[in-house]
Amino acid sequence: MEKTLDLKYTFTEKKDTRSGFGDGLLEAGRRNPNVVGLCADLTGSLKMNAFEKEFPERFFQVGIAEANMIGLAAGMTIGGKIPFTGTFANFSTGRVYDQIRQSVAYSEKNVKICASHAGLTLGEDGATHQILEDVGMMKMLPNMTVIVPCDYNQTKAATLALVNHVGPAYLRFGRPSWPIFTPADQKFEIGKAIKMIEGTDVTIFATGHLVWEAIVAEAMLREEGISAEVINIHTIKPLDEEAILTSISKTGCAVSAEEHQINGGLGDSIAQVLARKQPSPLELIGVNDSFGESGTPTQLLEKYGLNAENIVKAAKRAIARK
Repeated sequence: MEKTLDLKYTFTEKKDTRSGFGDGLLEAGRRNPNVVGLCADLTGSLKMNAFEKEFPERFFQVGIAEANMIGLAAGMTIGGKIPFTGTFANFSTGRVYDQIRQSVAYSEKNVKICASHAGLTLGEDGATHQILEDVGMMKMLPNMTVIVPCDYNQTKAATLALVNHVGPAYLRFGRPSWPIFTPADQKFEIGKAIKMIEGTDVTIFATGHLVWEAIVAEAMLREEGISAEVINIHTIKPLDEEAILTSISKTGCAVSAEEHQINGGLGDSIAQVLARKQPSPLELIGVNDSFGESGTPTQLLEKYGLNAENIVKAAKRAIARK
């Protein structure tokens, strides 16, 4: 289907966003001697192998002891180190929330919590590993920055940007091969949304893997004479409220799209902004209060309604409510 659409963005390669993190971490290590890596027995899965090989004295394999990893990372910041912790998103948040809250967020430690295999696109590992609540958990913590990049290039750029960001941060990325459609030389600005496509009838605010689905949805809507604006909200917190309100003031309605529970996610944050400052119709694309299951990423995105076709339907519902 995608090949027949007039897409505003195209791609020649697919690559997993976790590889963007791994390559970004390696480059960050080369640029700054204070960057250190910690992993909880998943070095290969997190693509931290190259960093470990080049900087063995700056890499710490803590084993299956995620709480200890967060504590170690927090302590390292006191000596001026910039620790990047790595494990699956489920273990990066749900398993160690107490340590993150007390030792990192409350203490305002400069720890970068890097989480792979997030959301439904983890695929066959199933519901126990497909965390869909992590963004909500992390954005509620005072002092915590939350970033969800959309492709390999943006994940690499976000990783490098976090080196110069002072304070606790959560970086969420994934396992599946995904289209690479943003520039390799992009400048990643934390907290600044990116307008991907200009439009006038409806705004699609998307994050992570769903940015690509939003781009496909825009082409589908355009074929029906509907002009959609697509905005990449790569930073969930701090949220770019100005970008949201500027777009909504033009289009008058919106759709949010994310690989996360509707409760507590990007759509939740946007709804709060609109309720306070500019009440407008908003349709939310996300998982609706359920756990995931085993399947391929494509099968799961389709079953749970997280794809371009459902974004199109939501956009039409939003327009009808104007």
